[in-house]
Amino acid sequence: MNRRALLTLLRRLERCYGPQHWWPADTPFEVMVGAVLTQNTNWNNVERAIDCLRKAGCLDGGTILAMRRERLAKLIRSSGYFNVKARRLKHLCRWLRDTGGLSAMRLLSTAELRRSLLGVHGIGPETADDILLYALERPVFVIDVYTRRLFARLDLAWENEDYDTLRLGVERAIGADVPRLKEYHALIVRHAKERCSARRDCRHCRVERPIASLQTRP
Repeated sequence: MNRRALLTLLRRLERCYGPQHWWPADTPFEVMVGAVLTQNTNWNNVERAIDCLRKAGCLDGGTILAMRRERLAKLIRSSGYFNVKARRLKHLCRWLRDTGGLSAMRLLSTAELRRSLLGVHGIGPETADDILLYALERPVFVIDVYTRRLFARLDLAWENEDYDTLRLGVERAIGADVPRLKEYHALIVRHAKERCSARRDCRHCRVERPIASLQTRP
């Protein structure tokens, strides 16, 4: 990945949109729940599901583990795929309990935590990195569909490039700066949602960017 081109892009996004202050949650555990619920749905649906859990007094790991899966699925129904996500939330809460909670996690390296998270049923690389970055304050970058789309439009990467190849490329460019990693991911998501169409023939970024200012990859 071309570091100069990537940093040029990220500086432009900062100037255009300003601070994003992600992730919208009150606690690290709420971030974890949101990371699971946001799979294959939009954030408005996730907020409704989390609000239902909060109003029912169920927004903690012990309660989620103890409750019947059918009741949990009903509470998170707005997030879609609610039966699947209910199972995944229970697996996540069991992992959180078995690892000793947030205090015990502070003793583990980021690589150890990531391997452990990826061993949880229903937790893939994107969800694991959401949790690591936004809940556990670890210096990783989240590669999602918006990142792939924007990078492909600007010739920064292939759209189907390996997840970890993309992630490590961004992390090397930005460094172990958790606030910047958060902001840059949030900025890419905002721009891609508002301006970067999912249509393959979208030419927005190609038309508007100054040709000489972004170095394309070989």
